[in-house]
Amino acid sequence: MSVGSEPAPPGDGVATATPVVDVVTVTRKLGLGAIVGIIFFSVSGGPYGLEDVVGYSGAGMAILLIVLTPLIYSLPIALMVAELATLMPVSGGYYQWVKEALGPFWGFQAGWWAWVASWFDLAIYPVLFVEFSAYFLPWLETESIAGLPVKWVVELAFIWAFAAMNMAGSSIVGDSSKLFLVIVLAPFLLIVLIGLFKMDANPATPFVPDGLSPAEAFGAGLFVIMWNYSGWDGLSTVAGDIDNPRRNYPRALAITIPMITLIYLIPTVVALSVVGTEDVEWTAGAFTVVAEGVGGRWLGLFLAFAAVVSAIGLFSAWLLSYSRIPFALANDGYLPAGLVRVHPRRGTPVRTIVVAAVICSAVTFWASLDEDSFGQLASLSVLVGGCVIMLEFITLIVMRRRRPELVRPFRVPGGEWVPYLLIALPAAVITTAVYFTVLESGWMGGIGYAVIALSTGVVAYLAFRGARARRGIDKRVDFETGELRG
Repeated sequence: MSVGSEPAPPGDGVATATPVVDVVTVTRKLGLGAIVGIIFFSVSGGPYGLEDVVGYSGAGMAILLIVLTPLIYSLPIALMVAELATLMPVSGGYYQWVKEALGPFWGFQAGWWAWVASWFDLAIYPVLFVEFSAYFLPWLETESIAGLPVKWVVELAFIWAFAAMNMAGSSIVGDSSKLFLVIVLAPFLLIVLIGLFKMDANPATPFVPDGLSPAEAFGAGLFVIMWNYSGWDGLSTVAGDIDNPRRNYPRALAITIPMITLIYLIPTVVALSVVGTEDVEWTAGAFTVVAEGVGGRWLGLFLAFAAVVSAIGLFSAWLLSYSRIPFALANDGYLPAGLVRVHPRRGTPVRTIVVAAVICSAVTFWASLDEDSFGQLASLSVLVGGCVIMLEFITLIVMRRRRPELVRPFRVPGGEWVPYLLIALPAAVITTAVYFTVLESGWMGGIGYAVIALSTGVVAYLAFRGARARRGIDKRVDFETGELRG
């Protein structure tokens, strides 16, 4: 923990004497292996949930999307994140990056939007947990207790059980992620090894579903594939928990991008070559049917169990990341000071984990009443989170222009034009996804709810900036130490 003082920023509109303020940080505990495991579950968790890309876009277009998306979407984001994370390896991650470059208003928007996106994203994983568990217990999705859907009761138990695990410490989440990774990937390895000897069809047939043009098929699966490749900046919010983040974060990203791409691509190609698309409904859970077709009932059971583990790993990794966002906002004076208190022995922000679990419980209840909740939650998460990504790219460009003298342990290779190319690629992908979604669902269903969610950031800033000014807090990044001071 460090202490210091700074004058209130002129942009906040209130000049006050600034008291000495504690800067709360967390002990660094996560090594390279744990970081790889957490990024894997922040972004992927295995090919589970990828099946809808085949169902929406067709076999050939799905393979193309799996290969193309990391090049035009994931890689630019990962390169940007690697440079900013090593330049400013501070707790709060992208919130602190944007605030440093663009000022308190846009920093708040980045933090608030990411927090709002987390309300939708976190709720996806309890939903998936029940869907995957229903393979063993089909009544989970149909029965009720005292008028409440059984699946919501199970989702509630899921949320709070793994919230408790997060409260026990980030090292537990990191260690469990490594174990979960092995369990999740094992059945897909068996699908590939067994399926290689049974491949007898063209995996790219049909290239697109009947009745869709290639452009329409591309757009149909784009939001789902983006969701499957999103989350590269998630671990930045817990940079304070990472051992030597300036070295380990870029190394972990370099490992996970090709790893996740191959984990998606190879099992999908083998599965399509063995079972095709005519006898399998390619939607969430289809890989269990694929596993039975490739190796028999035992492999289907194994994969269904691994799918349940995947939902656990995804939820644990994202709760670790998302719970640090209100912690960072409270640390800067916007939210109640009590939220920055950490467990005296474990160093975990218990109160913000509880807040995240409460919100997740409420959103999950709404999702349990809507059969199409997965698609809605995923699109809202990608759209709102995509706006945060755009702010991060602008931050990269601004920091290059304003602070070129700073030492960057990792610098995106190429000339000064490269950051502009990096932002153009994911921006084009997001714009394309929005275009096709609006065509299919209309303006309200396509972007209306996301616009409402984004607009809450302005309202919240106006409501909370007075509290920050009264507390006189202005934490800034110390570029020499990689810590926050203020």
